[in-house]
Amino acid sequence: MEKIRVELGENSYDIRLGYDILTDCVERLRETAYEREVFVVSDRNVYEIHGGGLETVLKNNGFAVAKYIIPAGESSKSWDMANEILKVMLKKNYSRKTCVLALGGGVVGDLTGFVAAVYRRGVPFIQIPTSLLAQVDSSVGGKVAVNHPLGKNMIGSFYQPKAVWAELGMLESLPEGEWLAGLAEVLKYAVIWDKEFFDFLEKNSERVFRREREVLPKMIAVCCEIKGEVVKRDEKDENLRNILNFGHTFGHALETATGYKKYRHGEAVAVGMVGAMHLACGLGLFSLEELQRVEKLLKKWHLPMSFSGHLKEEVLHLIEHDKKVIGNQVTFVLPTEIGNVVLKKGIQQKLLEEALEKIAE
Repeated sequence: MEKIRVELGENSYDIRLGYDILTDCVERLRETAYEREVFVVSDRNVYEIHGGGLETVLKNNGFAVAKYIIPAGESSKSWDMANEILKVMLKKNYSRKTCVLALGGGVVGDLTGFVAAVYRRGVPFIQIPTSLLAQVDSSVGGKVAVNHPLGKNMIGSFYQPKAVWAELGMLESLPEGEWLAGLAEVLKYAVIWDKEFFDFLEKNSERVFRREREVLPKMIAVCCEIKGEVVKRDEKDENLRNILNFGHTFGHALETATGYKKYRHGEAVAVGMVGAMHLACGLGLFSLEELQRVEKLLKKWHLPMSFSGHLKEEVLHLIEHDKKVIGNQVTFVLPTEIGNVVLKKGIQQKLLEEALEKIAE
């Protein structure tokens, strides 16, 4: 088992990752938990596969387990669903020391973290990410939120977990589409921060695609280390942390335009990264050769690089109303080379339209 420390002063915590680590993690929880009942939030698909095993480990360590199972999918990441979970917690009269466990992907993690942040002004929660996207990205850093019909993650807060338990064995049951969507976030880290990591992904692209145990621990650990370092430097998204939004300005707009139903988050981010790279090329910041290297890897991993042209105007409108707008200017994360990005705002609409044209079919 590998341990990665996210240094945030009194909010610091460990990411523990590896194969067959849950028993060890729960034993550590037993030593620190004040309450002997835990509240597990998961979705139907995940709980059917992993819920029983987690419950057994918890009960073997003296915990009573209550749970709330949500429908799978992005539509569950809503204020209405958060309210339903909060009602259950209030009826059970949980104390401020009751630990909440988020067993699932990004939707479960974001929703559960939001609930934990607002229940009695905050209760401890632990992320147990079961998807690749969640293990490398959404479970780390404390961004918790629910969606609104007018935009993704518009209602939320910064609330750090007490721990992240990344059981890599859970990835073996992940549907292929979810696995590939997570690889988009993996690739994001390489492009924004670490050229050597990009070279590693290029060299091992087939092994990564096949989920080989020999390469996954390093791949996931590097992503967590990068995310942890960025969050340590900028916990509240005031400057540097914005680089983690590479591909997300385009991607979130695409998700919203399609009602969160057509694209998995990682798929939308893949399209968004290509859009951001074309915008960077249009500004003379990024070379076409490096864009093609990234596109080649996206293609190997069967990730989308374009979207339906009839959505172009709506996507443009949503980008202009992105939650990262400051002073009526959208901030874009744009690469200058593989391994480095810059933040740019005040970009002419014509250049943005040209970039969208390149990824619209």
